[in-house]
Amino acid sequence: MSKASAARKLAAAALYGGGGLSALGAGLYGVLSAEARLARKTIGPARDEPPPDATGWYGRGRPGPAVRIAVLGDSSAAGYGVERVEETPGALIGTAVAEHADRRVYLREFCVVGAKSSDLAAQVDRALPIEPEVAVILIGGNDVTHTVRPSHSVRALAEGVRRLTAAGATVVVGTCPDLGTIQPIAPPLRQVARAWSRRLAAAQTIAVVEEGGRTVSLGDILGPEFAAAPALLFGPDQFHPSAEGYRALAGVLVPSVLASLEQAPEEAGLEAFRGEGVLPVTRAAVQAVNEPGTELGGTEVGGRRAGVRGLWVELRHRRSRKHVPGEAPELHESAPDPA
Repeated sequence: MSKASAARKLAAAALYGGGGLSALGAGLYGVLSAEARLARKTIGPARDEPPPDATGWYGRGRPGPAVRIAVLGDSSAAGYGVERVEETPGALIGTAVAEHADRRVYLREFCVVGAKSSDLAAQVDRALPIEPEVAVILIGGNDVTHTVRPSHSVRALAEGVRRLTAAGATVVVGTCPDLGTIQPIAPPLRQVARAWSRRLAAAQTIAVVEEGGRTVSLGDILGPEFAAAPALLFGPDQFHPSAEGYRALAGVLVPSVLASLEQAPEEAGLEAFRGEGVLPVTRAAVQAVNEPGTELGGTEVGGRRAGVRGLWVELRHRRSRKHVPGEAPELHESAPDPA
């Protein structure tokens, strides 16, 4: 079975019913189930103290109304492992959006350390009342290490995206990172984890685009760059990113968050010389997994969302934005400076 076929089958199983286990193979599932327990033991239990909460107001003195951003997902969304709120993905995203969009930002975290895709429903329940303009979701790693059936993971993510888009939010999903470089995971589990997480990421992409969201491949965040410098980019437990790692993660997400707010007019057109173009979603999903930092979003060709090979998507490589150091949020909204 080709990678595209496996991803399509897995996504279809999640969206339309069925177990989807055969997309990975029962043998791989058994190996991962047995050895994931050992990896979790090596990584150790979670800290008792939660990560710093990035909820609050960003962009002091900038004009309003404030952009409302909700951050959902797991420990990677929460910034588990860092000591200062300025180092969390939420603070980095909130500060950068305020700077580049020249707007005040109200960002609220709903992410939970240890969360799996099945926990998104409760987070969406809490997020909807703030009427977010953008919802950023990072989820999937715990599904792999806890051997959640991929079809169940993708189905839960698709439902969360569906509810958020129905409420008027644009949704940016950072897909499951490549877990094949994590040091506590030894062969053959490492190879299994890599295959599992990459196929999950491809299936997440198909499901998210189906529901009207856009995805950003995060393979690079736990891929070659982390493998080359694990002491720099991983935290003390060698599983969660360090402050530098979260900075890299935010750097990948911020351009797509700005684009979802229509704050990237210079990138309105696709540029073929940068590898951008319109492709069927399954082909694009597999390509995105192999080209970290790739953004995919639905589009139309000849007035139609889908062709004979499925949904049409735009494949983009957003230009990096100038890094803006994270700031601690204000607890209360500040008035804009006088004109």
